[in-house]
Amino acid sequence: MSLLLSIDWNASPEIISIGPLTLRWYGLLFAAGFVAGLYMVRKMFEAENAPEEWLDKAFIYIVVGAVVGARLGHVFFYDWGYYSQHLGEIVQVWKGGLASHGGAIGIFIALWLFSKRVSKKPLLWIFDKVAVPVPLAGFFIRMGNLMNSEIIGKKTDVSWAFIFQKVDEIPRHPVQLYEALAYLCIFFIIYPVYWKTDKRNKPGYVFGLFLVLVFGARFVLEYFKEDLGGVQSYFGDVLSTGQILSVPLILLGFYLMFRKT
Repeated sequence: MSLLLSIDWNASPEIISIGPLTLRWYGLLFAAGFVAGLYMVRKMFEAENAPEEWLDKAFIYIVVGAVVGARLGHVFFYDWGYYSQHLGEIVQVWKGGLASHGGAIGIFIALWLFSKRVSKKPLLWIFDKVAVPVPLAGFFIRMGNLMNSEIIGKKTDVSWAFIFQKVDEIPRHPVQLYEALAYLCIFFIIYPVYWKTDKRNKPGYVFGLFLVLVFGARFVLEYFKEDLGGVQSYFGDVLSTGQILSVPLILLGFYLMFRKT
């Protein structure tokens, strides 16, 4: 393939720097996802006359759970060999390196604590609401990954291949875009299911649909991701870490969707 058909990608991860302060695309997009999610969950709370202070507390629980879980997921699931030798970098979240599976686990734990300590409602009550905006947040985060030139795809000869100049000169699948667009499509599926159907009245259905679609997409897209430096450790050269972690979440999703209540 002629490299002229490829897209040279050398975007700066930084938007602006003022003295020691730097605004990065990843951080801005990450924050945008949370703001959009907060707005949508607020509408759901209002529709059910849930106390507004619950929302403020839920937001804090979710932010802390998502960031801590996603970071530790990346560190321990994907790149412990590196971080075990650079412990001080574990807290440097602004540099990127967040795992969606770790973020999911972190949010699960955070919402369990929220349900126990704050709402006193069944856990699935809050899960069904948070599941609606999370794919949109995932879209923003993957666009941040694109700006960081991270989570790159395998080499390819397709005409829309990207050459990530900060990585190498090889045309690769823009897998960040694939995943971002997949999450955006999933959002436009789940949003009307919640607001336009009676499925929101079946506890766990919306959350189950979220698990099946998001981690089903993640399972497929793992085949397009490059394994650089052994970060994406493979099991038997068949399934990646991300795929192994996706399977139980997909099965849980089907169970929640089709269980008898």
